[in-house]
Amino acid sequence: MNFALFLVVATAVCGVIWALDAWLWAPRRTGREPVLVEYARSLFPVFLIVLLLRSFLVEPFRIPSNSMMPTLLTGDFILVNKFAYGLRLPVLNNKFIDLGAPRRGDVVVFRYPKDPRIDYIKRVVGLPGDRIAYYHKTLTVNGKPMPQQPAGTYLGYGAGAGMTGAQIFNEDLDGTKHAILIRPGQLSGEGEFTVPEGRYFVMGDNRDNSNDSRYWGTVADENLVGKAVMIWMNWDWSADGVIAWRRIGTTIK
Repeated sequence: MNFALFLVVATAVCGVIWALDAWLWAPRRTGREPVLVEYARSLFPVFLIVLLLRSFLVEPFRIPSNSMMPTLLTGDFILVNKFAYGLRLPVLNNKFIDLGAPRRGDVVVFRYPKDPRIDYIKRVVGLPGDRIAYYHKTLTVNGKPMPQQPAGTYLGYGAGAGMTGAQIFNEDLDGTKHAILIRPGQLSGEGEFTVPEGRYFVMGDNRDNSNDSRYWGTVADENLVGKAVMIWMNWDWSADGVIAWRRIGTTIK
């Protein structure tokens, strides 16, 4: 279901019914207000506020996989800043106000290039014009290896229990420091890539378990949805206690 399209249609229908009643039907009405008009008048401001908030301010998303571990876990509910990279029209997704561009290290939500109906979340590692290389678990940007510092062994739980034993490294992407997971003996995508203009190279923090730009290419600017900023809820049915309270309110870096 295209929720953005539903909101636009619902807002428009309620608004038209309410307006027609105010201008045409109400002045000639002698009896009780029709139920349809009552519902339209009540729901129009609700639909309009949700539409504006979701389209131009923040939108909630749920993390469905382990590809961004350890930064994001399956079951995390996150808030995405919709105006970080410019304001776009709902449904059409055309940018009408440009407010900036992703920086290296940003965690972004975007429409999957192979199927725009699906939202993906990854970390931007390559900007337009960059030369990206990934060999032997090391990311290189424009000939410069991104520093990695060992930070111990990962102990997973819930839906992420299968990643127990992976090695944690703290990676520095030109000043953006974040944790990644690596399995030393596991094969993953390698190669060299040049990022075209207007596009971005993205990777998951769970480097050996991520379907990202190494496999299907770069993300176009028009596919960007927004910047992930905060975890507002975690709901993992595989974990004891279901809700990981300590993750609520965590800033995404």
